[in-house]
Amino acid sequence: MGECPSPGWPVPPPEGYFAEDLDRLPDLPPHTELIDGSLIFVSPQMKFHMRVIRAIEGELVRQAPAHLEVCREMTVTLGPRQRPEPDVMVVQAAADTGLNQTTYRPADVVLAIEVVSPDSMERDRKRKPLLYAEAGIPHFWRVENSESRAVVYVYELDPATEQYALAGIHHDRLRLTVPFDIALDLTRATT
Repeated sequence: MGECPSPGWPVPPPEGYFAEDLDRLPDLPPHTELIDGSLIFVSPQMKFHMRVIRAIEGELVRQAPAHLEVCREMTVTLGPRQRPEPDVMVVQAAADTGLNQTTYRPADVVLAIEVVSPDSMERDRKRKPLLYAEAGIPHFWRVENSESRAVVYVYELDPATEQYALAGIHHDRLRLTVPFDIALDLTRATT
């Protein structure tokens, strides 16, 4: 027998939620995502997650060319019922619409990064990459916790199949030339 939702929890409409609802629903927890019309609430994160995001974001901010902006705590609207929040995104700087902006279009996103957590494994490994690829986001990184070390799986969109192809698995160090020249010391991410 199921439990009744708490009086303070939003009750979804029969057709589910839509992307613009994230901006209108009051009192949503921080980092609420919309996937397949359902609200996804994020569990408290482990220190690994926080440190890896902070390290990757900091290095990408330092290394990104001027026409790109690195951001987090922003969503990307992939469709009417899809509005995930990647842990880190690299977007076209020209896509900035001002301080009230809450989301980006897929065409603005150059790279989406997900740091896998126990509560998000299924979404971060399967559902979100599929959605990002279908939306045409050219680059995706999935960061895994392997014995308290960050391992980055780098994917590139195959335009013929509109699916991601694995372009590399990076332990300790990551060096890439796409989407721009990037060098990361992954050992520093968790220390």
